[in-house]
Amino acid sequence: MKKAVIAISVLFFISLSAASAHADLDSFLAGLNLQARGDMEGFSVKLSNQFGVSLPRVETIITRVEEPADAFMCLQLGAMAKEEPERVVQTYRRKKEKGWGAVAKDLGIKPGSAEFHALKRGDFELTGEGGMATDTKETKGKGKGKGKSK
Repeated sequence: MKKAVIAISVLFFISLSAASAHADLDSFLAGLNLQARGDMEGFSVKLSNQFGVSLPRVETIITRVEEPADAFMCLQLGAMAKEEPERVVQTYRRKKEKGWGAVAKDLGIKPGSAEFHALKRGDFELTGEGGMATDTKETKGKGKGKGKSK
């Protein structure tokens, strides 16, 4: 009897922690949607700056997803998986009913990886600062000096 009570307690706490991890991502996305609806232009500019994607491409992505926060997630997962935003949006449109974990897996982000754990925790932020370039057409250099130390 004690083993059954312990097993049920462990399962309860595991399911509770999984639900809270999901709630964290959901809370983050809900906050992004509020921010975007308050200032869509500013939201779009922040996405463009943070992910190194041109503003017209960001605006196109926003029109192809259900919620503005979904555009953020497509760009975030694209940066994590080193995939073009358009491919991520295609994957999102196919897998969105199964959740962001399924989208991430389809893009090659492995369950158990640091990136996948960050996704599950909703451990992201919209800073509007550069550093997460995904727009290879606009961010690739000529190649001079790559890999060379000064």
